[in-house]
Amino acid sequence: METFAFQRPLVLLRNLACAMTCALSLTACGFFQTSAELEPVPDAARKVVKTAYSQMGKRYSAGNASPQKGFDCSGFVWWTYKVNGYKIPRISSEQARIGRPVSKDMVQLGDIVVFRTGQGPRSLHTGVYAGGNSFIHSPRKGGKVRLENMDIPYWRKKLIAIRRVVR
Repeated sequence: METFAFQRPLVLLRNLACAMTCALSLTACGFFQTSAELEPVPDAARKVVKTAYSQMGKRYSAGNASPQKGFDCSGFVWWTYKVNGYKIPRISSEQARIGRPVSKDMVQLGDIVVFRTGQGPRSLHTGVYAGGNSFIHSPRKGGKVRLENMDIPYWRKKLIAIRRVVR
């Protein structure tokens, strides 16, 4: 997809806004925090988010789970946790059942967020909660790993589970 000259400032502005949101989340400055985010977060959870953030801009690639080949959504979550020493399932439907369930008002950095994006068990999408009501994920064919706001109506309607692996 070609980016026209007049679109470049908008793209740069959007990327800067995403980076600032994630940076605020990682430093726990207190902006846009849920009640759970006001409690201490394990360093291991911060490392998971930092690892996820380090892959921003990597391309989506169906069936893959590496920075070199790209990521699908569950591959991105699997790789992010693996790098930090956690063994989790590779498939979204299994990621939706690991760890312990967490309510939306208790979500913390590093939690796995699960969305139902269609019908059936293969229609789940996963990402890593990054704070500030945002998550990092590998969205779809043609997309790149990015930070997304969970308050966007599309994501808000589709959120079905939050799972905590890091304690």
